[in-house]
Amino acid sequence: MSTSVVHLSKATFTISAPDIRRLPEDTGIEVAFAGRSNAGKSSALNTLTNQKSLARISKTPGRTQLINVFEVGENQRLIDLPGYGFAKVPLEMKKKWQKALGEYLEKRTSLRGLVVLMDIRHPLKDLDRNLIEWAAESNLPVLALLTKSDKLSQGAASSEVLKVKKALSNLNADIRVQAFSSLKRTGFDSANQIICDWLAQANESEDVTSEALPNE
Repeated sequence: MSTSVVHLSKATFTISAPDIRRLPEDTGIEVAFAGRSNAGKSSALNTLTNQKSLARISKTPGRTQLINVFEVGENQRLIDLPGYGFAKVPLEMKKKWQKALGEYLEKRTSLRGLVVLMDIRHPLKDLDRNLIEWAAESNLPVLALLTKSDKLSQGAASSEVLKVKKALSNLNADIRVQAFSSLKRTGFDSANQIICDWLAQANESEDVTSEALPNE
């Protein structure tokens, strides 16, 4: 097995693409971030990568209009998908974003983990639930980050996490739920570890391939 360690802090911006046809070659491992346009997705990405401006933060929800690609290491990428739901933009633009998001999820074979971000005060809206259910049906592991947990007391935040876990338990899928705060870095260590473990599969796959090759 590979002994190399994944460091999200090494993430660098690669490209913004309007659709999957403009993305890098569909190889290696990708972990995608998805959520409603007011869920704090950009802040979470910056926190998890220990960078202040890797992902652009706007006071206007819905700024992520393209599929943004960040390279962490060789064959290891983080994908920032277009936000959905809340954004006050023309309907045609929303449809364009949704098409790009849907195509990526359905056709990108290098996708190995999905981080779904939801405001802890308003979790599991219809689009959130639909996305998680799709991932469960596709045997894709999910990390549900309940963002902005600093807006609630520790007890209230823990209660919300339990409610979401219970609501998703019937899916019988690899779904982990945790509170997260970009401001206070709540949940940083565990979320970082899960994502790094997903990305490390790229190195493990290379090792297995090497071991399978016949000796010269």
